[in-house]
Amino acid sequence: MSLVERDLAVIWHPYTQMKTALPPVPIVRGEGACLYDENGKRYIDGVSSWWVNIHGHAHPYIAQKVAEQLKKLEHVMFAGFTHEGAVELAERLLAIIPNNQKKVFYSDNGSTAVEVAMKMCLQYWHNTGNDRTKILAFKDAYHGDTFGAMAVSGRSAFTAPFDPLLFEVEFIDLPNENNIQDLKSQISNLGSELACFIFEPLVQGTAGMIMYKPEHLNELMTHCRKEGVLMIADEIFTGFGRTGKLFATDYVTEQPDMMCFSKGLTGGTMALGITTCTQQVYDAFLSDDKLKTLFHGHSFTANPVACSAALASLDLTLQDSTMQNISRIITMHSQFAERIKHHPKIRTTRQTGTILAMEWETGSNTSYFSNLRDRLYTYFLDAGIILRPLGNILYILPPYCITDDELTYIYRKIEQALEDI
Repeated sequence: MSLVERDLAVIWHPYTQMKTALPPVPIVRGEGACLYDENGKRYIDGVSSWWVNIHGHAHPYIAQKVAEQLKKLEHVMFAGFTHEGAVELAERLLAIIPNNQKKVFYSDNGSTAVEVAMKMCLQYWHNTGNDRTKILAFKDAYHGDTFGAMAVSGRSAFTAPFDPLLFEVEFIDLPNENNIQDLKSQISNLGSELACFIFEPLVQGTAGMIMYKPEHLNELMTHCRKEGVLMIADEIFTGFGRTGKLFATDYVTEQPDMMCFSKGLTGGTMALGITTCTQQVYDAFLSDDKLKTLFHGHSFTANPVACSAALASLDLTLQDSTMQNISRIITMHSQFAERIKHHPKIRTTRQTGTILAMEWETGSNTSYFSNLRDRLYTYFLDAGIILRPLGNILYILPPYCITDDELTYIYRKIEQALEDI
């Protein structure tokens, strides 16, 4: 029995329950920006394996650090215990994110990092004797697939079976020069009911790589600060260089009260989640009253092996060569976008840092379930490229180690697809 046959017999893959879904591609190894299947076919990972892989697959430095850690300590519960990796990672992360962030809370993936942040916000107001329970979020947001994270995400086909069970959220449009005053008025009208504002800074990934300007986000954040609304920056996707700076919040002057990290945190090696917060938020839980405790924990909180992967990934991220690679990708994306932007099949192109999105002309059918999505996915897979369109939005989000030749090949195949499809 082949690997694919064995897989189909026992595994439930995400987003593949349709009877017409393609069988999974059996990947046996990775190297750099590429993955290889059991027949030796090479695939350029143009989407960083769901946006997590930032330094390339099977990176020897990360592998070395993980192997060393496995020989020392694989895990210890983080309730009442600590270890060197967790402390060092917290220290190093706090040194490079906005300086109002003072405490690190570990969990085990992006959704749980968001859940922790929302619980921190809501319990902060409870612990301080204030009745603030409403949450503000952007329309079409995506913050994860657990119930709390779904609740603050835009309502869609992904949430439809659960909509009656999700708590109410105040959704607002992305800010621009025409609506910013109206958005600030909406926030003011909610007044003392509003507990927090959660947002994907600069880029809404799952919504279709929708991008908005930092100056408008900054103005909205400043107004939230004025109204006493806590702010959660969800940097799970945008963190660790994706937007051209280390973090998307580096583009604004206002600072969030909480930040969420995962995906590129470990260089795509394994699952780890982090939620950071200000001293003010932490102090609302610091008490002799046990009922003010944040009762949240995971079995694999601050797993030492995951922390070692994150520390190794951070070493690589902060190297000059990595920032040079990011700049190189940004320049190449920009030049390619300029070359194709007037093609009749391209409705628009948009770019923030290493994220390049191309919206294909499909008439009225622009949904996630557009047939164009499947045709494009298969077309590029046949060409040895992993690109996973969001409906009619094709995007490139490569590992920073991708070579000029590999990136040029992706561009060339996109131009060929514009003629073939």
